[in-house]
Amino acid sequence: MARGKKYTEAAEKVEEEREYTPEEALALAKDTSYTKFDGTVEVHMRLGLDPRHAEQQIRDVVMLPHGLGKEVRVLVFAQGDAARAAREAGADAVADDDAMLKKIEGGWLDFDVAIATQDSMGNVGRLGRVLGPRGLMPNPKTGTVVSEENLPRAIEEAKAGRVEFRLDKTANLHVPIGKASFEAQQLYENLAALMEAIRKARPASAKGIFIRRMVVCSTMGPAIRVDANQAQAMESQN
Repeated sequence: MARGKKYTEAAEKVEEEREYTPEEALALAKDTSYTKFDGTVEVHMRLGLDPRHAEQQIRDVVMLPHGLGKEVRVLVFAQGDAARAAREAGADAVADDDAMLKKIEGGWLDFDVAIATQDSMGNVGRLGRVLGPRGLMPNPKTGTVVSEENLPRAIEEAKAGRVEFRLDKTANLHVPIGKASFEAQQLYENLAALMEAIRKARPASAKGIFIRRMVVCSTMGPAIRVDANQAQAMESQN
């Protein structure tokens, strides 16, 4: 596939087979971001897991200390007092009636995170075919199904930079860690928090090399290989 001039110029700055330190890779991701908009810096990892086995699945969340650098739109499924609390806590939309449920069922997905109170999951269930394929289905494992008293905190965390990561069918993780306009140290601290969360989420059944390949890149930018051993040794300051 033919590449544009800007991509080619950016790619020339990267030694294709070299494994960079996390610090070098993040600095290079910033340097090779060439889009007119503020691109997202992403981490992609190939793990030594078999996603066909339930005990080797990874699905968890991480609080990035510097957030993602973008506005996160939060939808809350709740009823009664909980719905009022959700609005007061800053939810962008609240699904507390049949009209909103039908709107979502019809394809309205103008939100980034969906949170549900425990007693509203009956209503959420009917939307599984819409929310599930897009990774928007509330789930207790990722802290998006909560009690009414914990709802304001869940909304606050979602807006502050709470990111879900999940192993896909090809044993890869794809996780955003901030914007290209972030300071290199901010990206480093976000990556360190992610690596700590991934270490903690490692299944007990995982054998051999855990992270087989790791790259970082900015939106539309070239992939930059990262030394996985050094990345796994990163320590979060949280």
